[in-house]
Amino acid sequence: MSDFLQLKSTADRHGESRALSASHASPQAFSVDLNALVRQGDERFQWIKKNAYYYEDLRRFFTFHVEKGKRVLEIGFGTGRLLDACGPSKGMGLDLSEAVCEQARRRHAGHAFHVWTGQGRLPEEVIHAFPGGVDYILLVNAVGFWPDIQEALKLLQPICNRDTRILATYYNFLWAPLFRVAQALRLKMPQPEQNWLSADDVKNLMSLSGYRVLKQGYRCLLPKKLFGLADLVNRFFSPIPGLNRLGCTHFVIARAPFRHNPEELLVSVVIPARNERGNIEGAVRRMAIVARSRRERFEIIFVEGNSTDTTAAEIDRVIADPSIPKPFAVSVFKQTGKGKGDAVRLGFSKAKGDLLMILDADLTVTPEDLPKFIDVYCEGHGEFINGCRLVYKMEQEAMRIINLMGNKFFGVAFSWLLGQRFKDTLCGTKVVSRANYARIAAGRSYFGDFDPFGDFDLIFGASKLDLEIAEVPIRYRERVYGQTNISRWKHGWLLLKMCVYALGRIKFVP
Repeated sequence: MSDFLQLKSTADRHGESRALSASHASPQAFSVDLNALVRQGDERFQWIKKNAYYYEDLRRFFTFHVEKGKRVLEIGFGTGRLLDACGPSKGMGLDLSEAVCEQARRRHAGHAFHVWTGQGRLPEEVIHAFPGGVDYILLVNAVGFWPDIQEALKLLQPICNRDTRILATYYNFLWAPLFRVAQALRLKMPQPEQNWLSADDVKNLMSLSGYRVLKQGYRCLLPKKLFGLADLVNRFFSPIPGLNRLGCTHFVIARAPFRHNPEELLVSVVIPARNERGNIEGAVRRMAIVARSRRERFEIIFVEGNSTDTTAAEIDRVIADPSIPKPFAVSVFKQTGKGKGDAVRLGFSKAKGDLLMILDADLTVTPEDLPKFIDVYCEGHGEFINGCRLVYKMEQEAMRIINLMGNKFFGVAFSWLLGQRFKDTLCGTKVVSRANYARIAAGRSYFGDFDPFGDFDLIFGASKLDLEIAEVPIRYRERVYGQTNISRWKHGWLLLKMCVYALGRIKFVP
């Protein structure tokens, strides 16, 4: 009863949630509704076929976010079709209905299916099947039928690891009247009353249950095909701000927080250097001071990019000079391709560390700021850490006004495009784990190899994998040696074209 009263209080406060009706005020009454849902389980396959377009949209959403060949636990859909479409290396489905599970076993013999109502511990078969945890937990319109959503989410924690992603879809509460009419007209599968939850409700429940919400949004303005009109509307109109809140499906992507022990980390600092002779020794000396005060270990990797000055010789001199303190390994590699992005990829391919960092050789982001990035990662606040130069006041000549305006524009555009906050997309200092970079590289073909800077390549890849993105404010310094390698007009136009291209790969996805 207390759980119900708490839920109803939330609904009354916000005016958005539609909690259970008075007839469902007791746990006993709610269990009757669950039994009704179980009894109609045999009809589910027919209803899914009847509303194929809506369920196809769910398939597109989950297959976009789930990597192939991963460990996947699906809760709620139960038929096995969605689970199978995700191509898991090991897959399992949980559903309220044993009848649905039995049919799913016959249709998809490669996966296991068991009954779970969101109450009590997960079936032992789940724990035994995924001893190291799962990569993805798919909650397919399930949360609205759980008697205690917060408790059910907590019960999922034993199968979560630091890489687990929880992808939850459920009905937009604005559609409740339409769904009731559709059920009355036998256009939608009859279902018992459920918790009609707002976006804030689910975000809050995820947080209370110990998860970090990474993304949330709406999709599917039209759940019926309507002679092909739905494809056009759902692809190009659903993502538009304002209209997107009217989609019938709301989704949330979350993860369980995990910390990292800095004493177990080897941090690889990759420094792309082209015509940066005057900054090489300073970079090494200042990194040596940083390393002495830290618990993690470091290595420095210079990637020399066909300089026209004596940068290559200077790196060799610094490495060989015993008077320059180097409490870490320092190596250098000659770039054969062009662009910073190519240099970063070469450096990352040679890195031995668990955590990969980029430090621009111009030192406009200082080595002394790098520990802030490491701390954010170790404390579990982010998995892809990006520097932000647009918070603190810059030194006078650090960034020209046109560059500043361009950075602000791309920050706003990317926040909408990726569904995560971005204030400064073009800061050169970025941090990602070696394991996650390998995943980004493996999925690079989805976007194509078109980014000479490397910033968008990493950002797009991190967003596609639903990594938690965090920004660390830093003080941006003036360059003390050499000139920038960036052409603001030529490269600005290229960045704009990349942004437009990404619309069709991230936002306006078929």
